[in-house]
Amino acid sequence: MAAPDLQNPPNCTAVLSLSGDHESHDSQLPDSGGWITFPFIVGALTGLTLAAGGWGANLIVYLIEEFNVKRIDAAQISNVVSGSSSLFPIVGAIAADCFFGSFSVIALSSCVSLLGVVLLALTTLDFLRPEECGLASTLCKNPSKLQFSVLYSGIALAVIGLGGSRFTLATMGADQFHKPSHQAVFFDWYFFSSYVSAVISNTVIVYVEDNVSWKLGFAITIAFNLIGLVIFLLGSRFYRRVKPQGSPFVDLARVFVAALRKRKVLISLDNEDYYCNHQHQGPVKTVTATAPTKSFRFLNRAALKTEGDTRFDGLIAKPWRVCTVEQVEDFKTLIRIFPLWSSSIFLGTPIGIQMSLTVLQALIMDCHLGPHFKIPAGSFLVISFISTAIAIPLIDRILFPSWKKLTRHSPTPIQRIGIGHILNALSMAVSAVVELRRRRVAHTRHLPVGSVTPMLGLWLFPQLVLVGVGEAFHFPGQVSLYYQEFPTSLRSTSTAMISLLIAIAFYLSTALIDLIRRTTTWLPEDLNDGRVDNVYWLMTGIGLINFFGFLVCAKMYKYKNTNEASTSNGVR
Repeated sequence: MAAPDLQNPPNCTAVLSLSGDHESHDSQLPDSGGWITFPFIVGALTGLTLAAGGWGANLIVYLIEEFNVKRIDAAQISNVVSGSSSLFPIVGAIAADCFFGSFSVIALSSCVSLLGVVLLALTTLDFLRPEECGLASTLCKNPSKLQFSVLYSGIALAVIGLGGSRFTLATMGADQFHKPSHQAVFFDWYFFSSYVSAVISNTVIVYVEDNVSWKLGFAITIAFNLIGLVIFLLGSRFYRRVKPQGSPFVDLARVFVAALRKRKVLISLDNEDYYCNHQHQGPVKTVTATAPTKSFRFLNRAALKTEGDTRFDGLIAKPWRVCTVEQVEDFKTLIRIFPLWSSSIFLGTPIGIQMSLTVLQALIMDCHLGPHFKIPAGSFLVISFISTAIAIPLIDRILFPSWKKLTRHSPTPIQRIGIGHILNALSMAVSAVVELRRRRVAHTRHLPVGSVTPMLGLWLFPQLVLVGVGEAFHFPGQVSLYYQEFPTSLRSTSTAMISLLIAIAFYLSTALIDLIRRTTTWLPEDLNDGRVDNVYWLMTGIGLINFFGFLVCAKMYKYKNTNEASTSNGVR
């Protein structure tokens, strides 16, 4: 790779050719990796995803039926677990990129998740779970401190293990291939395997847990986790290992600190007064460094050269006093995109609330398909997964080509996200209407506490289909937007920002449910006496307000790369 001339630093109007030639980069990579690693990585992903779904998909039901946890409390715990499962991938990505590498993080995380699932399986033993409830809820015995300790320790370890391996496997898988086209094929199979595994775990394993025994269900979960770990380790001699290169977040912190330390220095209009050497490590695409832009001019001081900032050879002498122009512009890019990114938090929050309440609704509805088969309450959410998996190829292969023929333009990532906002709000409205009808049926029949409402659980399907199709729009749209707009040094981190969004959304959904419980009577233990429909109407209103805020942010945002924005159809 060609390096910039450090002896004669270019001025800020020069072009820094950092080599965007993938083929030349490929020749420098070791011979390991390639398609021979594919079955090992996808096999590991399948086993670990099946294991995660085996304990996570039915967690609410397990807490209610086996640990006598109140329904809304169980929903709250599930939201916290889901949020943590989405937060820890950020930690795992940073650990892999900065310290240990992907292989070590995945192997260790898989072992941690295995230990967590084993502890969860132990809670099925009689002495590690409370006695079953009597006919009345007042006879329920609370779990002991020991029982709760084992339960929560198992959940915590399983969450940490899942977070450390989930997205790190995707990164390591892409690292095995030289060509971007091969990486794209790998990602297609990665998401396909993830969805198929989620569907299987949310149906087959959940059915075993509900209709055979929890012991067998958790035993299957342990087996899949162990199989995934073994498959991953079997491919160790074939993997390409990418060495950790440090965190780009340090460079961003340097920009802020340097600008703050030079807050009293006058901003220069001469481009040659700004430091433009690019000292990025690792392969990147061609980068053009120009003069600092006029937006957020305060940050331009971070690249302003003052006495003692650089050495005689042009290299930086004081890293926390001067940065490159590119690093400053990268920081500005994150500031510009932050409003769009933050608007997606309230896109995910209603989904988190809907997921929890849908399971609680299914528990008090008629979930039979025919006289002999009953859909487990924890399996209802699989409809959302199936809808997303079906909608993504239909959108990319049918809808978007038709859109392009009519408008002569492909939809931009922001437009995809906007459609997702609309479908998400519509899903909440449908949820409110369905719950209103269910409540009326329950009141008309004067049902006793805890009785099943004579209304088919199939009524819950439309709202789940809508939210699934909405995810098929906004999830790939967000991945595409962040990947193409984030700084080059943060490309690998950009997709993990989706995980952070999901984590914040689930934590916020937990806080909102708690606030609703404290200030209203909408969410009692017996949902027939509550107003779950009002919760959904509230989420509809929040979704619409957030959508209009998103429109304002989208109107003000300017794509950094107009060509990519106009041709982007999705993740690619």
